[in-house]
Formats: sequence, structure tokens, C-alpha cells
Amino acid sequence: MSTTRKIAGATLAAALGVTTLSACGGSGAEDGAAGASDAPKSKTVTLVSHDSFNVTDTVLKEFEQQSGYTVKVLKSGDAGAALNQEILTKGSPRGDVFFGVDNTLLSRALDNGIFTPYQAKGLDGVKPEFVLDQQHRVTPVDSGDICVNYDKAYFADKKIAPPQTLDDLVKPEYKNLLVTENAATSSPGLGFLLASVGKYGEEGWKDYWSKLKANGVEVVDGWEQAYNERFSGSAGGKKAKGDRPLVVSYASSPPVEVLYAEPQPAEAPTGVATGTCFRQVEFAGLLKGAKNEEGGKALVDFLVSKKFQEDMPLQMFVNPVLKDAKLPDLFTKHGVVVEKPETVAPDAIAKNREQWVKTWSSLVVK
Repeated sequence: MSTTRKIAGATLAAALGVTTLSACGGSGAEDGAAGASDAPKSKTVTLVSHDSFNVTDTVLKEFEQQSGYTVKVLKSGDAGAALNQEILTKGSPRGDVFFGVDNTLLSRALDNGIFTPYQAKGLDGVKPEFVLDQQHRVTPVDSGDICVNYDKAYFADKKIAPPQTLDDLVKPEYKNLLVTENAATSSPGLGFLLASVGKYGEEGWKDYWSKLKANGVEVVDGWEQAYNERFSGSAGGKKAKGDRPLVVSYASSPPVEVLYAEPQPAEAPTGVATGTCFRQVEFAGLLKGAKNEEGGKALVDFLVSKKFQEDMPLQMFVNPVLKDAKLPDLFTKHGVVVEKPETVAPDAIAKNREQWVKTWSSLVVK
């Protein structure tokens, strides 16, 4: 999910300002001199991730105290860019664990052989539908849904029911209302394209996008521009005088709008069209050639622990994959449950992604 969850950009940037997180554990001096026969094992374990990774300090420190490892987080841009760097450094990775590859990029990561198989402790507590790699080269960590969000005030003022399905979006009453991200440059944009593939199939999705274009869909480069500039329902969009009351974003966007509002409203100002969603699943894996393989295994175990899973929603605005992990009140009160999201098999995505994006670009952008 990648470079998602940027709704509170400035606030999160401040929270994510440091890339090395430590509590107890060794320093570089404790790692021992190279080649020394009595050099102790490294007490630093490095997590390579996209920029959206975050965890509460106290939760991380508890892991460090219990495991004896110091965690270093190396953030590497969006999910695609971070994965590209690991593929380029295959066998000599920059860290021990990679977090952030999702089901749209999973086959590419697995085909390039950058992970060492490892069955995480606690994997039996993960919902089985999220375990997409039976060889356990990657471990599911979180899930989230890319969905169309709507501006509640706009539709109430116009006395128009907000759309709920992909079919709705091509109806005349929603003409010139939707803004989406470019599928060639944006993770949510690609996810929305995949939603149409999942819904309408190999042939039908092209006809759908032709209708959507005829109905006035606007395409912008990325999520930040779509949500915080063009969308009339977000705090940023209101300031920028955005005039599009429909936007491709996330099912977790309404709770975040509440979280960062001052004062917090009793009801989220935005809603989710639950029949427009594509499900993303993000994974972590032990990198092949990791310098601290044992520390990497402990870190993967931590990412599926109940402590991390219950901390994660308000840190990265995603859903836990652990069966017994509880969502925070903010999510249960202001979020939605997407019962039947669209999905596309990772191998089908890997086989067709480039051609789908190329065709989409010729239909919608050019």
C-alpha cells in the first residue's frame, strides 16, 4: 500500500523524521571488527521500507528490550522505488527485512528471488486469505482498500445520492465529479485500474474506462494532488478550493480526516463507495543475503505480533491481518468494512500489468 496514507502529510512527516529508531541494544562498536574470530553477532537489524512505515516508539522499544536488537529503519521512497533498489542489490541487500511490497508488485519481487523463505512465528494467527505465498518467502502484514471517497456535504446540498459502485460512476448524475490518479505513476491509480479489471474482466475494463472518460473523469499524477488539491471533501482540498466531490483514495481516509481535524467532528466529512474498492495486501520478507538473519526473523515475527498489529492502524492507516487484533475506536466508528473488494491474482498482475497500464494510458490520458 505503499506510499499511501499521506492525508496528514505534514504531521506524519514530523513523526517520521528519524530513520533510525533505537531503545536498547548495541551500537556499531558492539558489532565487532570485521574478520574478528570472537566478534559478537550484530545487535542491529535493518528494516528497508517505503516512506509510510511507522510505529509507536514505546511499541518498538518493547520489542528491542525483549529481543536485544536495535531496529534501524531505512526508508526508500514509494513501494515501487524501494523494491527496485532491492532487486538491483539482490544478494547484497541494504538491510535484513523488506517491508512494503504489495500484491500489485508481489510476483515481481518473488520472481527476482530477493527473499529467503521463513515461516514467521504467529503466522497461524493471520487470516488465511492474506497468505498468498505458500513458500513463505513473504509474510502478510497489513491490508487496505483503495476506494472512491465522496464529499458528504456536496451530495447532501445537491440532494443527490452518492455513488456506491463502479457502475454508478459512469451515470450522467456523476459527470465531471471524479478525480483519479494516473495508473502509470500512482499506487492508488493502479489499484483503481485493477478494480475495473477485477470487476469487468480483460475485455470489459477497457469499455468501462471509455465510458468513464466520456463521463468527465479527471486524471492527475498522484494521490497528493488528487486528494489534497482537487477533492472538495478533504481538509486540504477545501483550502485549495477543489471542485471534485469524488476521488480515488482509501477506505481509511474518513477516520484520518477525523483524527487530524481540530476540533474533531462527530462524523467524518467524507464517505466511502464500498462497491468501488480494490484490496491491497502488504508483505514483509527476510532479504536473501541479510547480514543479520536471526535478527531479521525476529523482526518479521514482531510485524505479525498482536502488539504491532494493534498499533499499526493509527500509525499507517491500514488494517491488521491478525485474526484477533482489535481495531481502534476511530476506525470502528468512522471507518467502513468492505465486504467484497475486487481482487486480481498476483500472477495475473505480473503478467499483464505493463500492458494494462499502457492500454489504459492510450484510452484515458492520450
